Amino acid sequence: MTERMLISGGNGFLGSHIIDKALDNSIGVTVVDDLSTSKERQVPKEVEFIRKPIEEAKELLDRKFDFVLHLAARPSPDDYLRNPLRTIDSNDIGTRMMLDIARLSCATFLYTSTSEVYGDPAVVPIPESYFGNVNPNGVRSCYDESKRFSEALAKAFERAYGTDVRIERPFNVFGPRIREDGFYGRVIPRFIDQALSGQPLTVHGNGRQTRSYLFYTDWVDATWKFLHEPDAKGAVLNIGSNEEITVIDLAKRIIRMTGSASEIVHTPPREEDPKRRAADSAKARELLRWKPEVSLDEGLGKTIDWLREKRERCRP
Repeated sequence: MTERMLISGGNGFLGSHIIDKALDNSIGVTVVDDLSTSKERQVPKEVEFIRKPIEEAKELLDRKFDFVLHLAARPSPDDYLRNPLRTIDSNDIGTRMMLDIARLSCATFLYTSTSEVYGDPAVVPIPESYFGNVNPNGVRSCYDESKRFSEALAKAFERAYGTDVRIERPFNVFGPRIREDGFYGRVIPRFIDQALSGQPLTVHGNGRQTRSYLFYTDWVDATWKFLHEPDAKGAVLNIGSNEEITVIDLAKRIIRMTGSASEIVHTPPREEDPKRRAADSAKARELLRWKPEVSLDEGLGKTIDWLREKRERCRP
C-alpha cells in the first residue's frame, strides 16, 4: 500500500522541495495551502491540492496519513507585523488541526518550527537546551511566541496521546524557488534580486547582526532523515549551520558574486532584531548522522544562477 503524506503550506519554498523528495520515494502527497504567501503555484499536478487555510480543513480529520508535516506559517517580519492574528492562527489553530489529524491517523508528526524561538540569544551557536530570550509582548511575539506555543502543543499531544512528534528548528534556509522579493523575510533572495536589478542592497541597521545560512538540499536531507529515524521520536533538533556571517558582509559577497555595481544603503533597524544567530547542530549530527554539505558560496552561486535564469525567462 502506498504511503501517504500530508503537508500544510506545501506550495511554499520548503514544502515544494519536500514534495519532490516524497514523490521520488513513491509517497502519495496531499497539500493544504491557501496561497496567501505565494506568488505562484508550485504544487505538481500529481499532488492532491486543497486550497484553504489548514485551520479550516476539517475534512482531513477523516483521512489517513502516514506522515503529517506542518509547514504552514507566515515567517516574514514585514508580513506578520501586518497580519498578527492570521500569523497566530497558523501556529495555534493550524497546529492543533494537524496534530489531531496525526493523532487520528497514528502518523508521524513533524513540526517545522524556527530559530526565532530563541529570540535574541545569549548563547551562540545556540543549542536546543537554550530556552530563549523572547519578549512575549513585543512586535515579533505574534510569530516567535506562537511558534513556541506550537512546540508546547506538540509535546502535550506526545504526552497525552503518545503521538509520534518530531520538532525541527531550521536556520535561514535558502535556495531555488524561494521568493526573490524577500517576502519570506529571507535576506539572501532580496539581496540577489536587488543586485541583479542594479538596485541598492537595503541593509537594516548597521549590518553587524549575524546569521547562519543553510542550502535547501541540506535541509531536505536532514528533514527526510528526521522523519525516518526510528530513534528520533520526540526529538527537538536544530537544522542549520554554525558558520556566522554579518549581514553587511553577506551583502558585499553577493555584490561581488553577481558582478553588480549596486551600492549598499542602510535603513532603520528592525525592532527587536536579534544581534547574533547560528545553530549548534551537534544533536542532529549525532542522531541523524547529518551535517551541512553545501558551502555558503556554493549555495549562493546556485541561487544566483536560478534567479538570473528566472529573470531571463520572465523578460518580455
